[in-house]
Amino acid sequence: MSEVGRGHAISTDVATFEAHRHTLGALAYRMLGDMGRAEDIVQEAWLRWQERDVEVEHPRAYLLKIATRLCLNELASARARREESRSDRLPEPIVDLTEGGVGSVEGVDQVSMALLVVLQRLTPAERAVLLLHDVFELSHADIAVLVGKSEPACRQLLRRARQSVAEEKRVLVAPREEQLRLLRAFVGAVRAGDVDELTKLLADDAVMITDGGADGVSLEGAKNLPRPLTGAAKIAAFIGAFARRRGGLLELSERQLNGQPAVLALRDGRAFAAVLLSVADGKIHHVFLHADPTRLGHIGGP
Repeated sequence: MSEVGRGHAISTDVATFEAHRHTLGALAYRMLGDMGRAEDIVQEAWLRWQERDVEVEHPRAYLLKIATRLCLNELASARARREESRSDRLPEPIVDLTEGGVGSVEGVDQVSMALLVVLQRLTPAERAVLLLHDVFELSHADIAVLVGKSEPACRQLLRRARQSVAEEKRVLVAPREEQLRLLRAFVGAVRAGDVDELTKLLADDAVMITDGGADGVSLEGAKNLPRPLTGAAKIAAFIGAFARRRGGLLELSERQLNGQPAVLALRDGRAFAAVLLSVADGKIHHVFLHADPTRLGHIGGP
């Protein structure tokens, strides 16, 4: 091939990959719940795209296959298995839905913290099949090739995954106005250290998950919860006690995270924790408190 022809081929390769970069980032973020790891997947997919030795008729399907298998390999690694097995692990919150193209595929409810937590409970194969079919609109035949399973097996995986998501449907489709109202009421009660008001805002079976990373974090001797806390009274008591003793050390700022209203707790101008809620029927059903310093640096101050 001449230098001109080689240059044209490289330019075409770059343009083709860039046209699908956002889609690959959106898939990898949902699969892994971590933007840094998702970006690594996209970079590795680019390297494999460059190194291919076959003609590709359908680049999108080809690249999704590469990214899916890279994600499944990553989730099968010992490090990822340890991370995923932690009962206090939360997906990394993101500020800008255009980052990595996460918001370019469909509505913001599909990257809400509530949905990402549900996805984490699925097996990697269930997660892949659900995303490829319901988000990226691939056929069962294409998905079977991508994940290396039969079509009937993929249909069964999809049924199980949809059932798990359906169980959380109410908190995945709550109106933004309801989310914002309850978030502001929650922040007001936290600032006041009002345990009774917090209890009223929470559903009786509400769950609170705090993720301080594998090593945990502490603030003036108060440590994050090592496992989820269940029950309105217990959650309200924990938050109220923390607010009374150490709330003055943190500045609370209303933010937009994962396309939804959230609160950022700042310490000395730096992000210390991100608080996201899932709500339904006028009550808070989940409190997600992300305090892993290794995955909050990109959020920054107000």
